[in-house]
Amino acid sequence: MMSEEISLTPEEVARILKIAKNTVYELIKRGELPAYRVGRKIRVDLQDVEAYKKHGKNIELAPAPATTSRRTPPLKPQHYSPEGTVSYHQELVICGQDEILDILTRHLERHPDGVHAYRHHVGSFTGLQAMYQGKSHMAAIHLWDGDTGMYNIPYVRRLLPGVPLVIVHLAYRMQGFYLAKGNPKSIKEWKDLARPDVCFINREKGCGTRVLLDEQLRQLGLDRRLITGYDKEELSHLGVASTVARGEADVGLGKEKAAMQVRGLDFLPLHKERYEMVIKKEDLDKPHTRAVIEILQSEEFKKAVRGLGDYDLTETGGIIAEV
Repeated sequence: MMSEEISLTPEEVARILKIAKNTVYELIKRGELPAYRVGRKIRVDLQDVEAYKKHGKNIELAPAPATTSRRTPPLKPQHYSPEGTVSYHQELVICGQDEILDILTRHLERHPDGVHAYRHHVGSFTGLQAMYQGKSHMAAIHLWDGDTGMYNIPYVRRLLPGVPLVIVHLAYRMQGFYLAKGNPKSIKEWKDLARPDVCFINREKGCGTRVLLDEQLRQLGLDRRLITGYDKEELSHLGVASTVARGEADVGLGKEKAAMQVRGLDFLPLHKERYEMVIKKEDLDKPHTRAVIEILQSEEFKKAVRGLGDYDLTETGGIIAEV
């Protein structure tokens, strides 16, 4: 089990402990299970869940979800059904923060090859580092290289040296500025961030959005020290969007989806990005990897993602590079 630094949702904790989700919230409220917030969401470290289990706390158990021990052979993508039965035979750790990964993990748990997936909610650099250190199986990333104009490939080779990898396309997303309704400061381009009357809210170091910002500043020759609020960070797109909506900053950078979820915001599109999954080439023949690619290529998965809005699925599920 890759337990180090893995964060779980309350739903995932409930499945591990075989208790009701409301019981998890009660444990957190009573201080018996450490937890923290990422934006508006509650997260619990896997190591704290394991420590809780070892201490043998008395909690009210809820019935475990029904499973079947009969294995069904893998289905071709066009025949894949997300309602299939599950036989859990291993656990998978996937790094990344986008909602598209929530849909992927839900489908994966219903897949005939039945894999339970833990979500490690971290940025692109941290996700690749976790793969290199053997703490995760896959990482979803969006890292733009200003010199080549390419996404992900230049970074993957540098950050995972000597490891044969494949990059599987997840979706195209639009990055842009979150602005107060009506854009009262008339912010229109990257160089406006350095204006003395503009206050910015940033993302954490190592995430793809922060890399995009820093690469754009480097390309334009803009001094980041001139940006008011450059050193103030939020850990999610929603966190940045909410900060702007509350009037605590004039502008932030993030994906369009978050702007749809927060009231009182305008969104200025600036940069179409590739959001992609990095997988070790040696894992391609493993059942859980075949299941992931099969799901990504399935119409059921794409239909669920389209319901979120702001995703271009033109290349979803395709292996776009081997590095």
